[in-house]
Order: sequence, then structure tokens, then C-alpha cells
Amino acid sequence: MCPDTQSWRFMNSLLLRILSMSLAFSSPVFAGERSASPAEPDVPPEMVRLAHAMVGHWKNVETMERSRFFPSGGERTGLSTCRLATAGTNLVCEGDSDGSAGPLHHLIVIWWDVDARLYRFFTCFREGKESHCKVRGTAHWEGEDFVNDYAEEVDGKPVKMRDSFLHITHDSHLLVAAMEDSPGHFKTMITTRSTRR
Repeated sequence: MCPDTQSWRFMNSLLLRILSMSLAFSSPVFAGERSASPAEPDVPPEMVRLAHAMVGHWKNVETMERSRFFPSGGERTGLSTCRLATAGTNLVCEGDSDGSAGPLHHLIVIWWDVDARLYRFFTCFREGKESHCKVRGTAHWEGEDFVNDYAEEVDGKPVKMRDSFLHITHDSHLLVAAMEDSPGHFKTMITTRSTRR
């Protein structure tokens, strides 16, 4: 019995989507290899460098230091995935984690601002019933470290914050979230160890 035209079109569309996704994620940039694919010459070099550091499927272990925000400390474990999107113009990371610090769901989008010559960050976080999305600072490379500087309101005043991606290798990296506690000095609040799955 022949399938009707609508069913046939739906199956064709579905198969084409699956095939295109398979081809996209088989690209070296999407697979997290150290070199960019010659088939993607228009990807900005700044995004290629970021992709080499971040693209992939990750297992994450978060450790919260004792602080006013985490009086007893805490931990979470979870999974995340980062990929290049929109023809290589941005990096999209999504993930979920849970533990004694409570559940966390996140979306992070990073892109290269050609005119400003820096990376911009957009973040969405959902912790329990609370959620918030916003542009969150700007980022740059400091040698081999990728650093995002931003500000958060604490006790009604803006406080400098810094997320630093450190010890970046093909198979792992460390993310240190810190808050400025005195001029020029940042105190570590959360350390996340990510290893490639």
C-alpha cells in the first residue's frame, strides 16, 4: 500500500533534516577537533579559535565554595553540549546539572563583535522556579585563557564578576567563576571541571 503524499513529504523532510544534522556534526569544527574544516572558510578566525576550545559534548562537575551565596558550599554534576551555529557566527552551549546546590539549566550564546573587537555573551539560567536571561558582559583571550568580565548587583550595588576558562585542552577545561572582593582581587565562588564525553 503506497503512503499518501503528505506522509511521504513528511518522511522525506525528516530524513533530510537527520542527514543534514549528521553532516553538520561530522565536521571537524563541530566534532571538537583542533583544526577548522577547509569546507568552512567563512567562519571568523576568532570563532574558529573559540570552537576549538569549547565545541563538544561535556561532563561537568561544579563545586561551590562556602560563601554568603552558598553558606554550606555545594556541588552539581551534569552534561552540556556546545556547537557552532548560524554559519559559524556564534557558539551555542546548552546544559543541565543537579546536586546539593539544586538544579540548573543553562543556555549560553557567544559571538564575535567585529566592530568592538571582542566577544559578547548572552546567558539564560533557570534555577528551580527562577529564570533570567540577559547579555552578560564581554569576553577576550588572555594568552590561552578565555575570560568573561561582567557585573552583578549585590546589596544594591554593581560588583565586578569574572568567568575564566582555564587549562583548556582538547579533552578538558576548567571554569572559575569569581567575584571581586577588593580592588583587583577576585575570590573564587564556583569551579567547574569539564571533561569531554
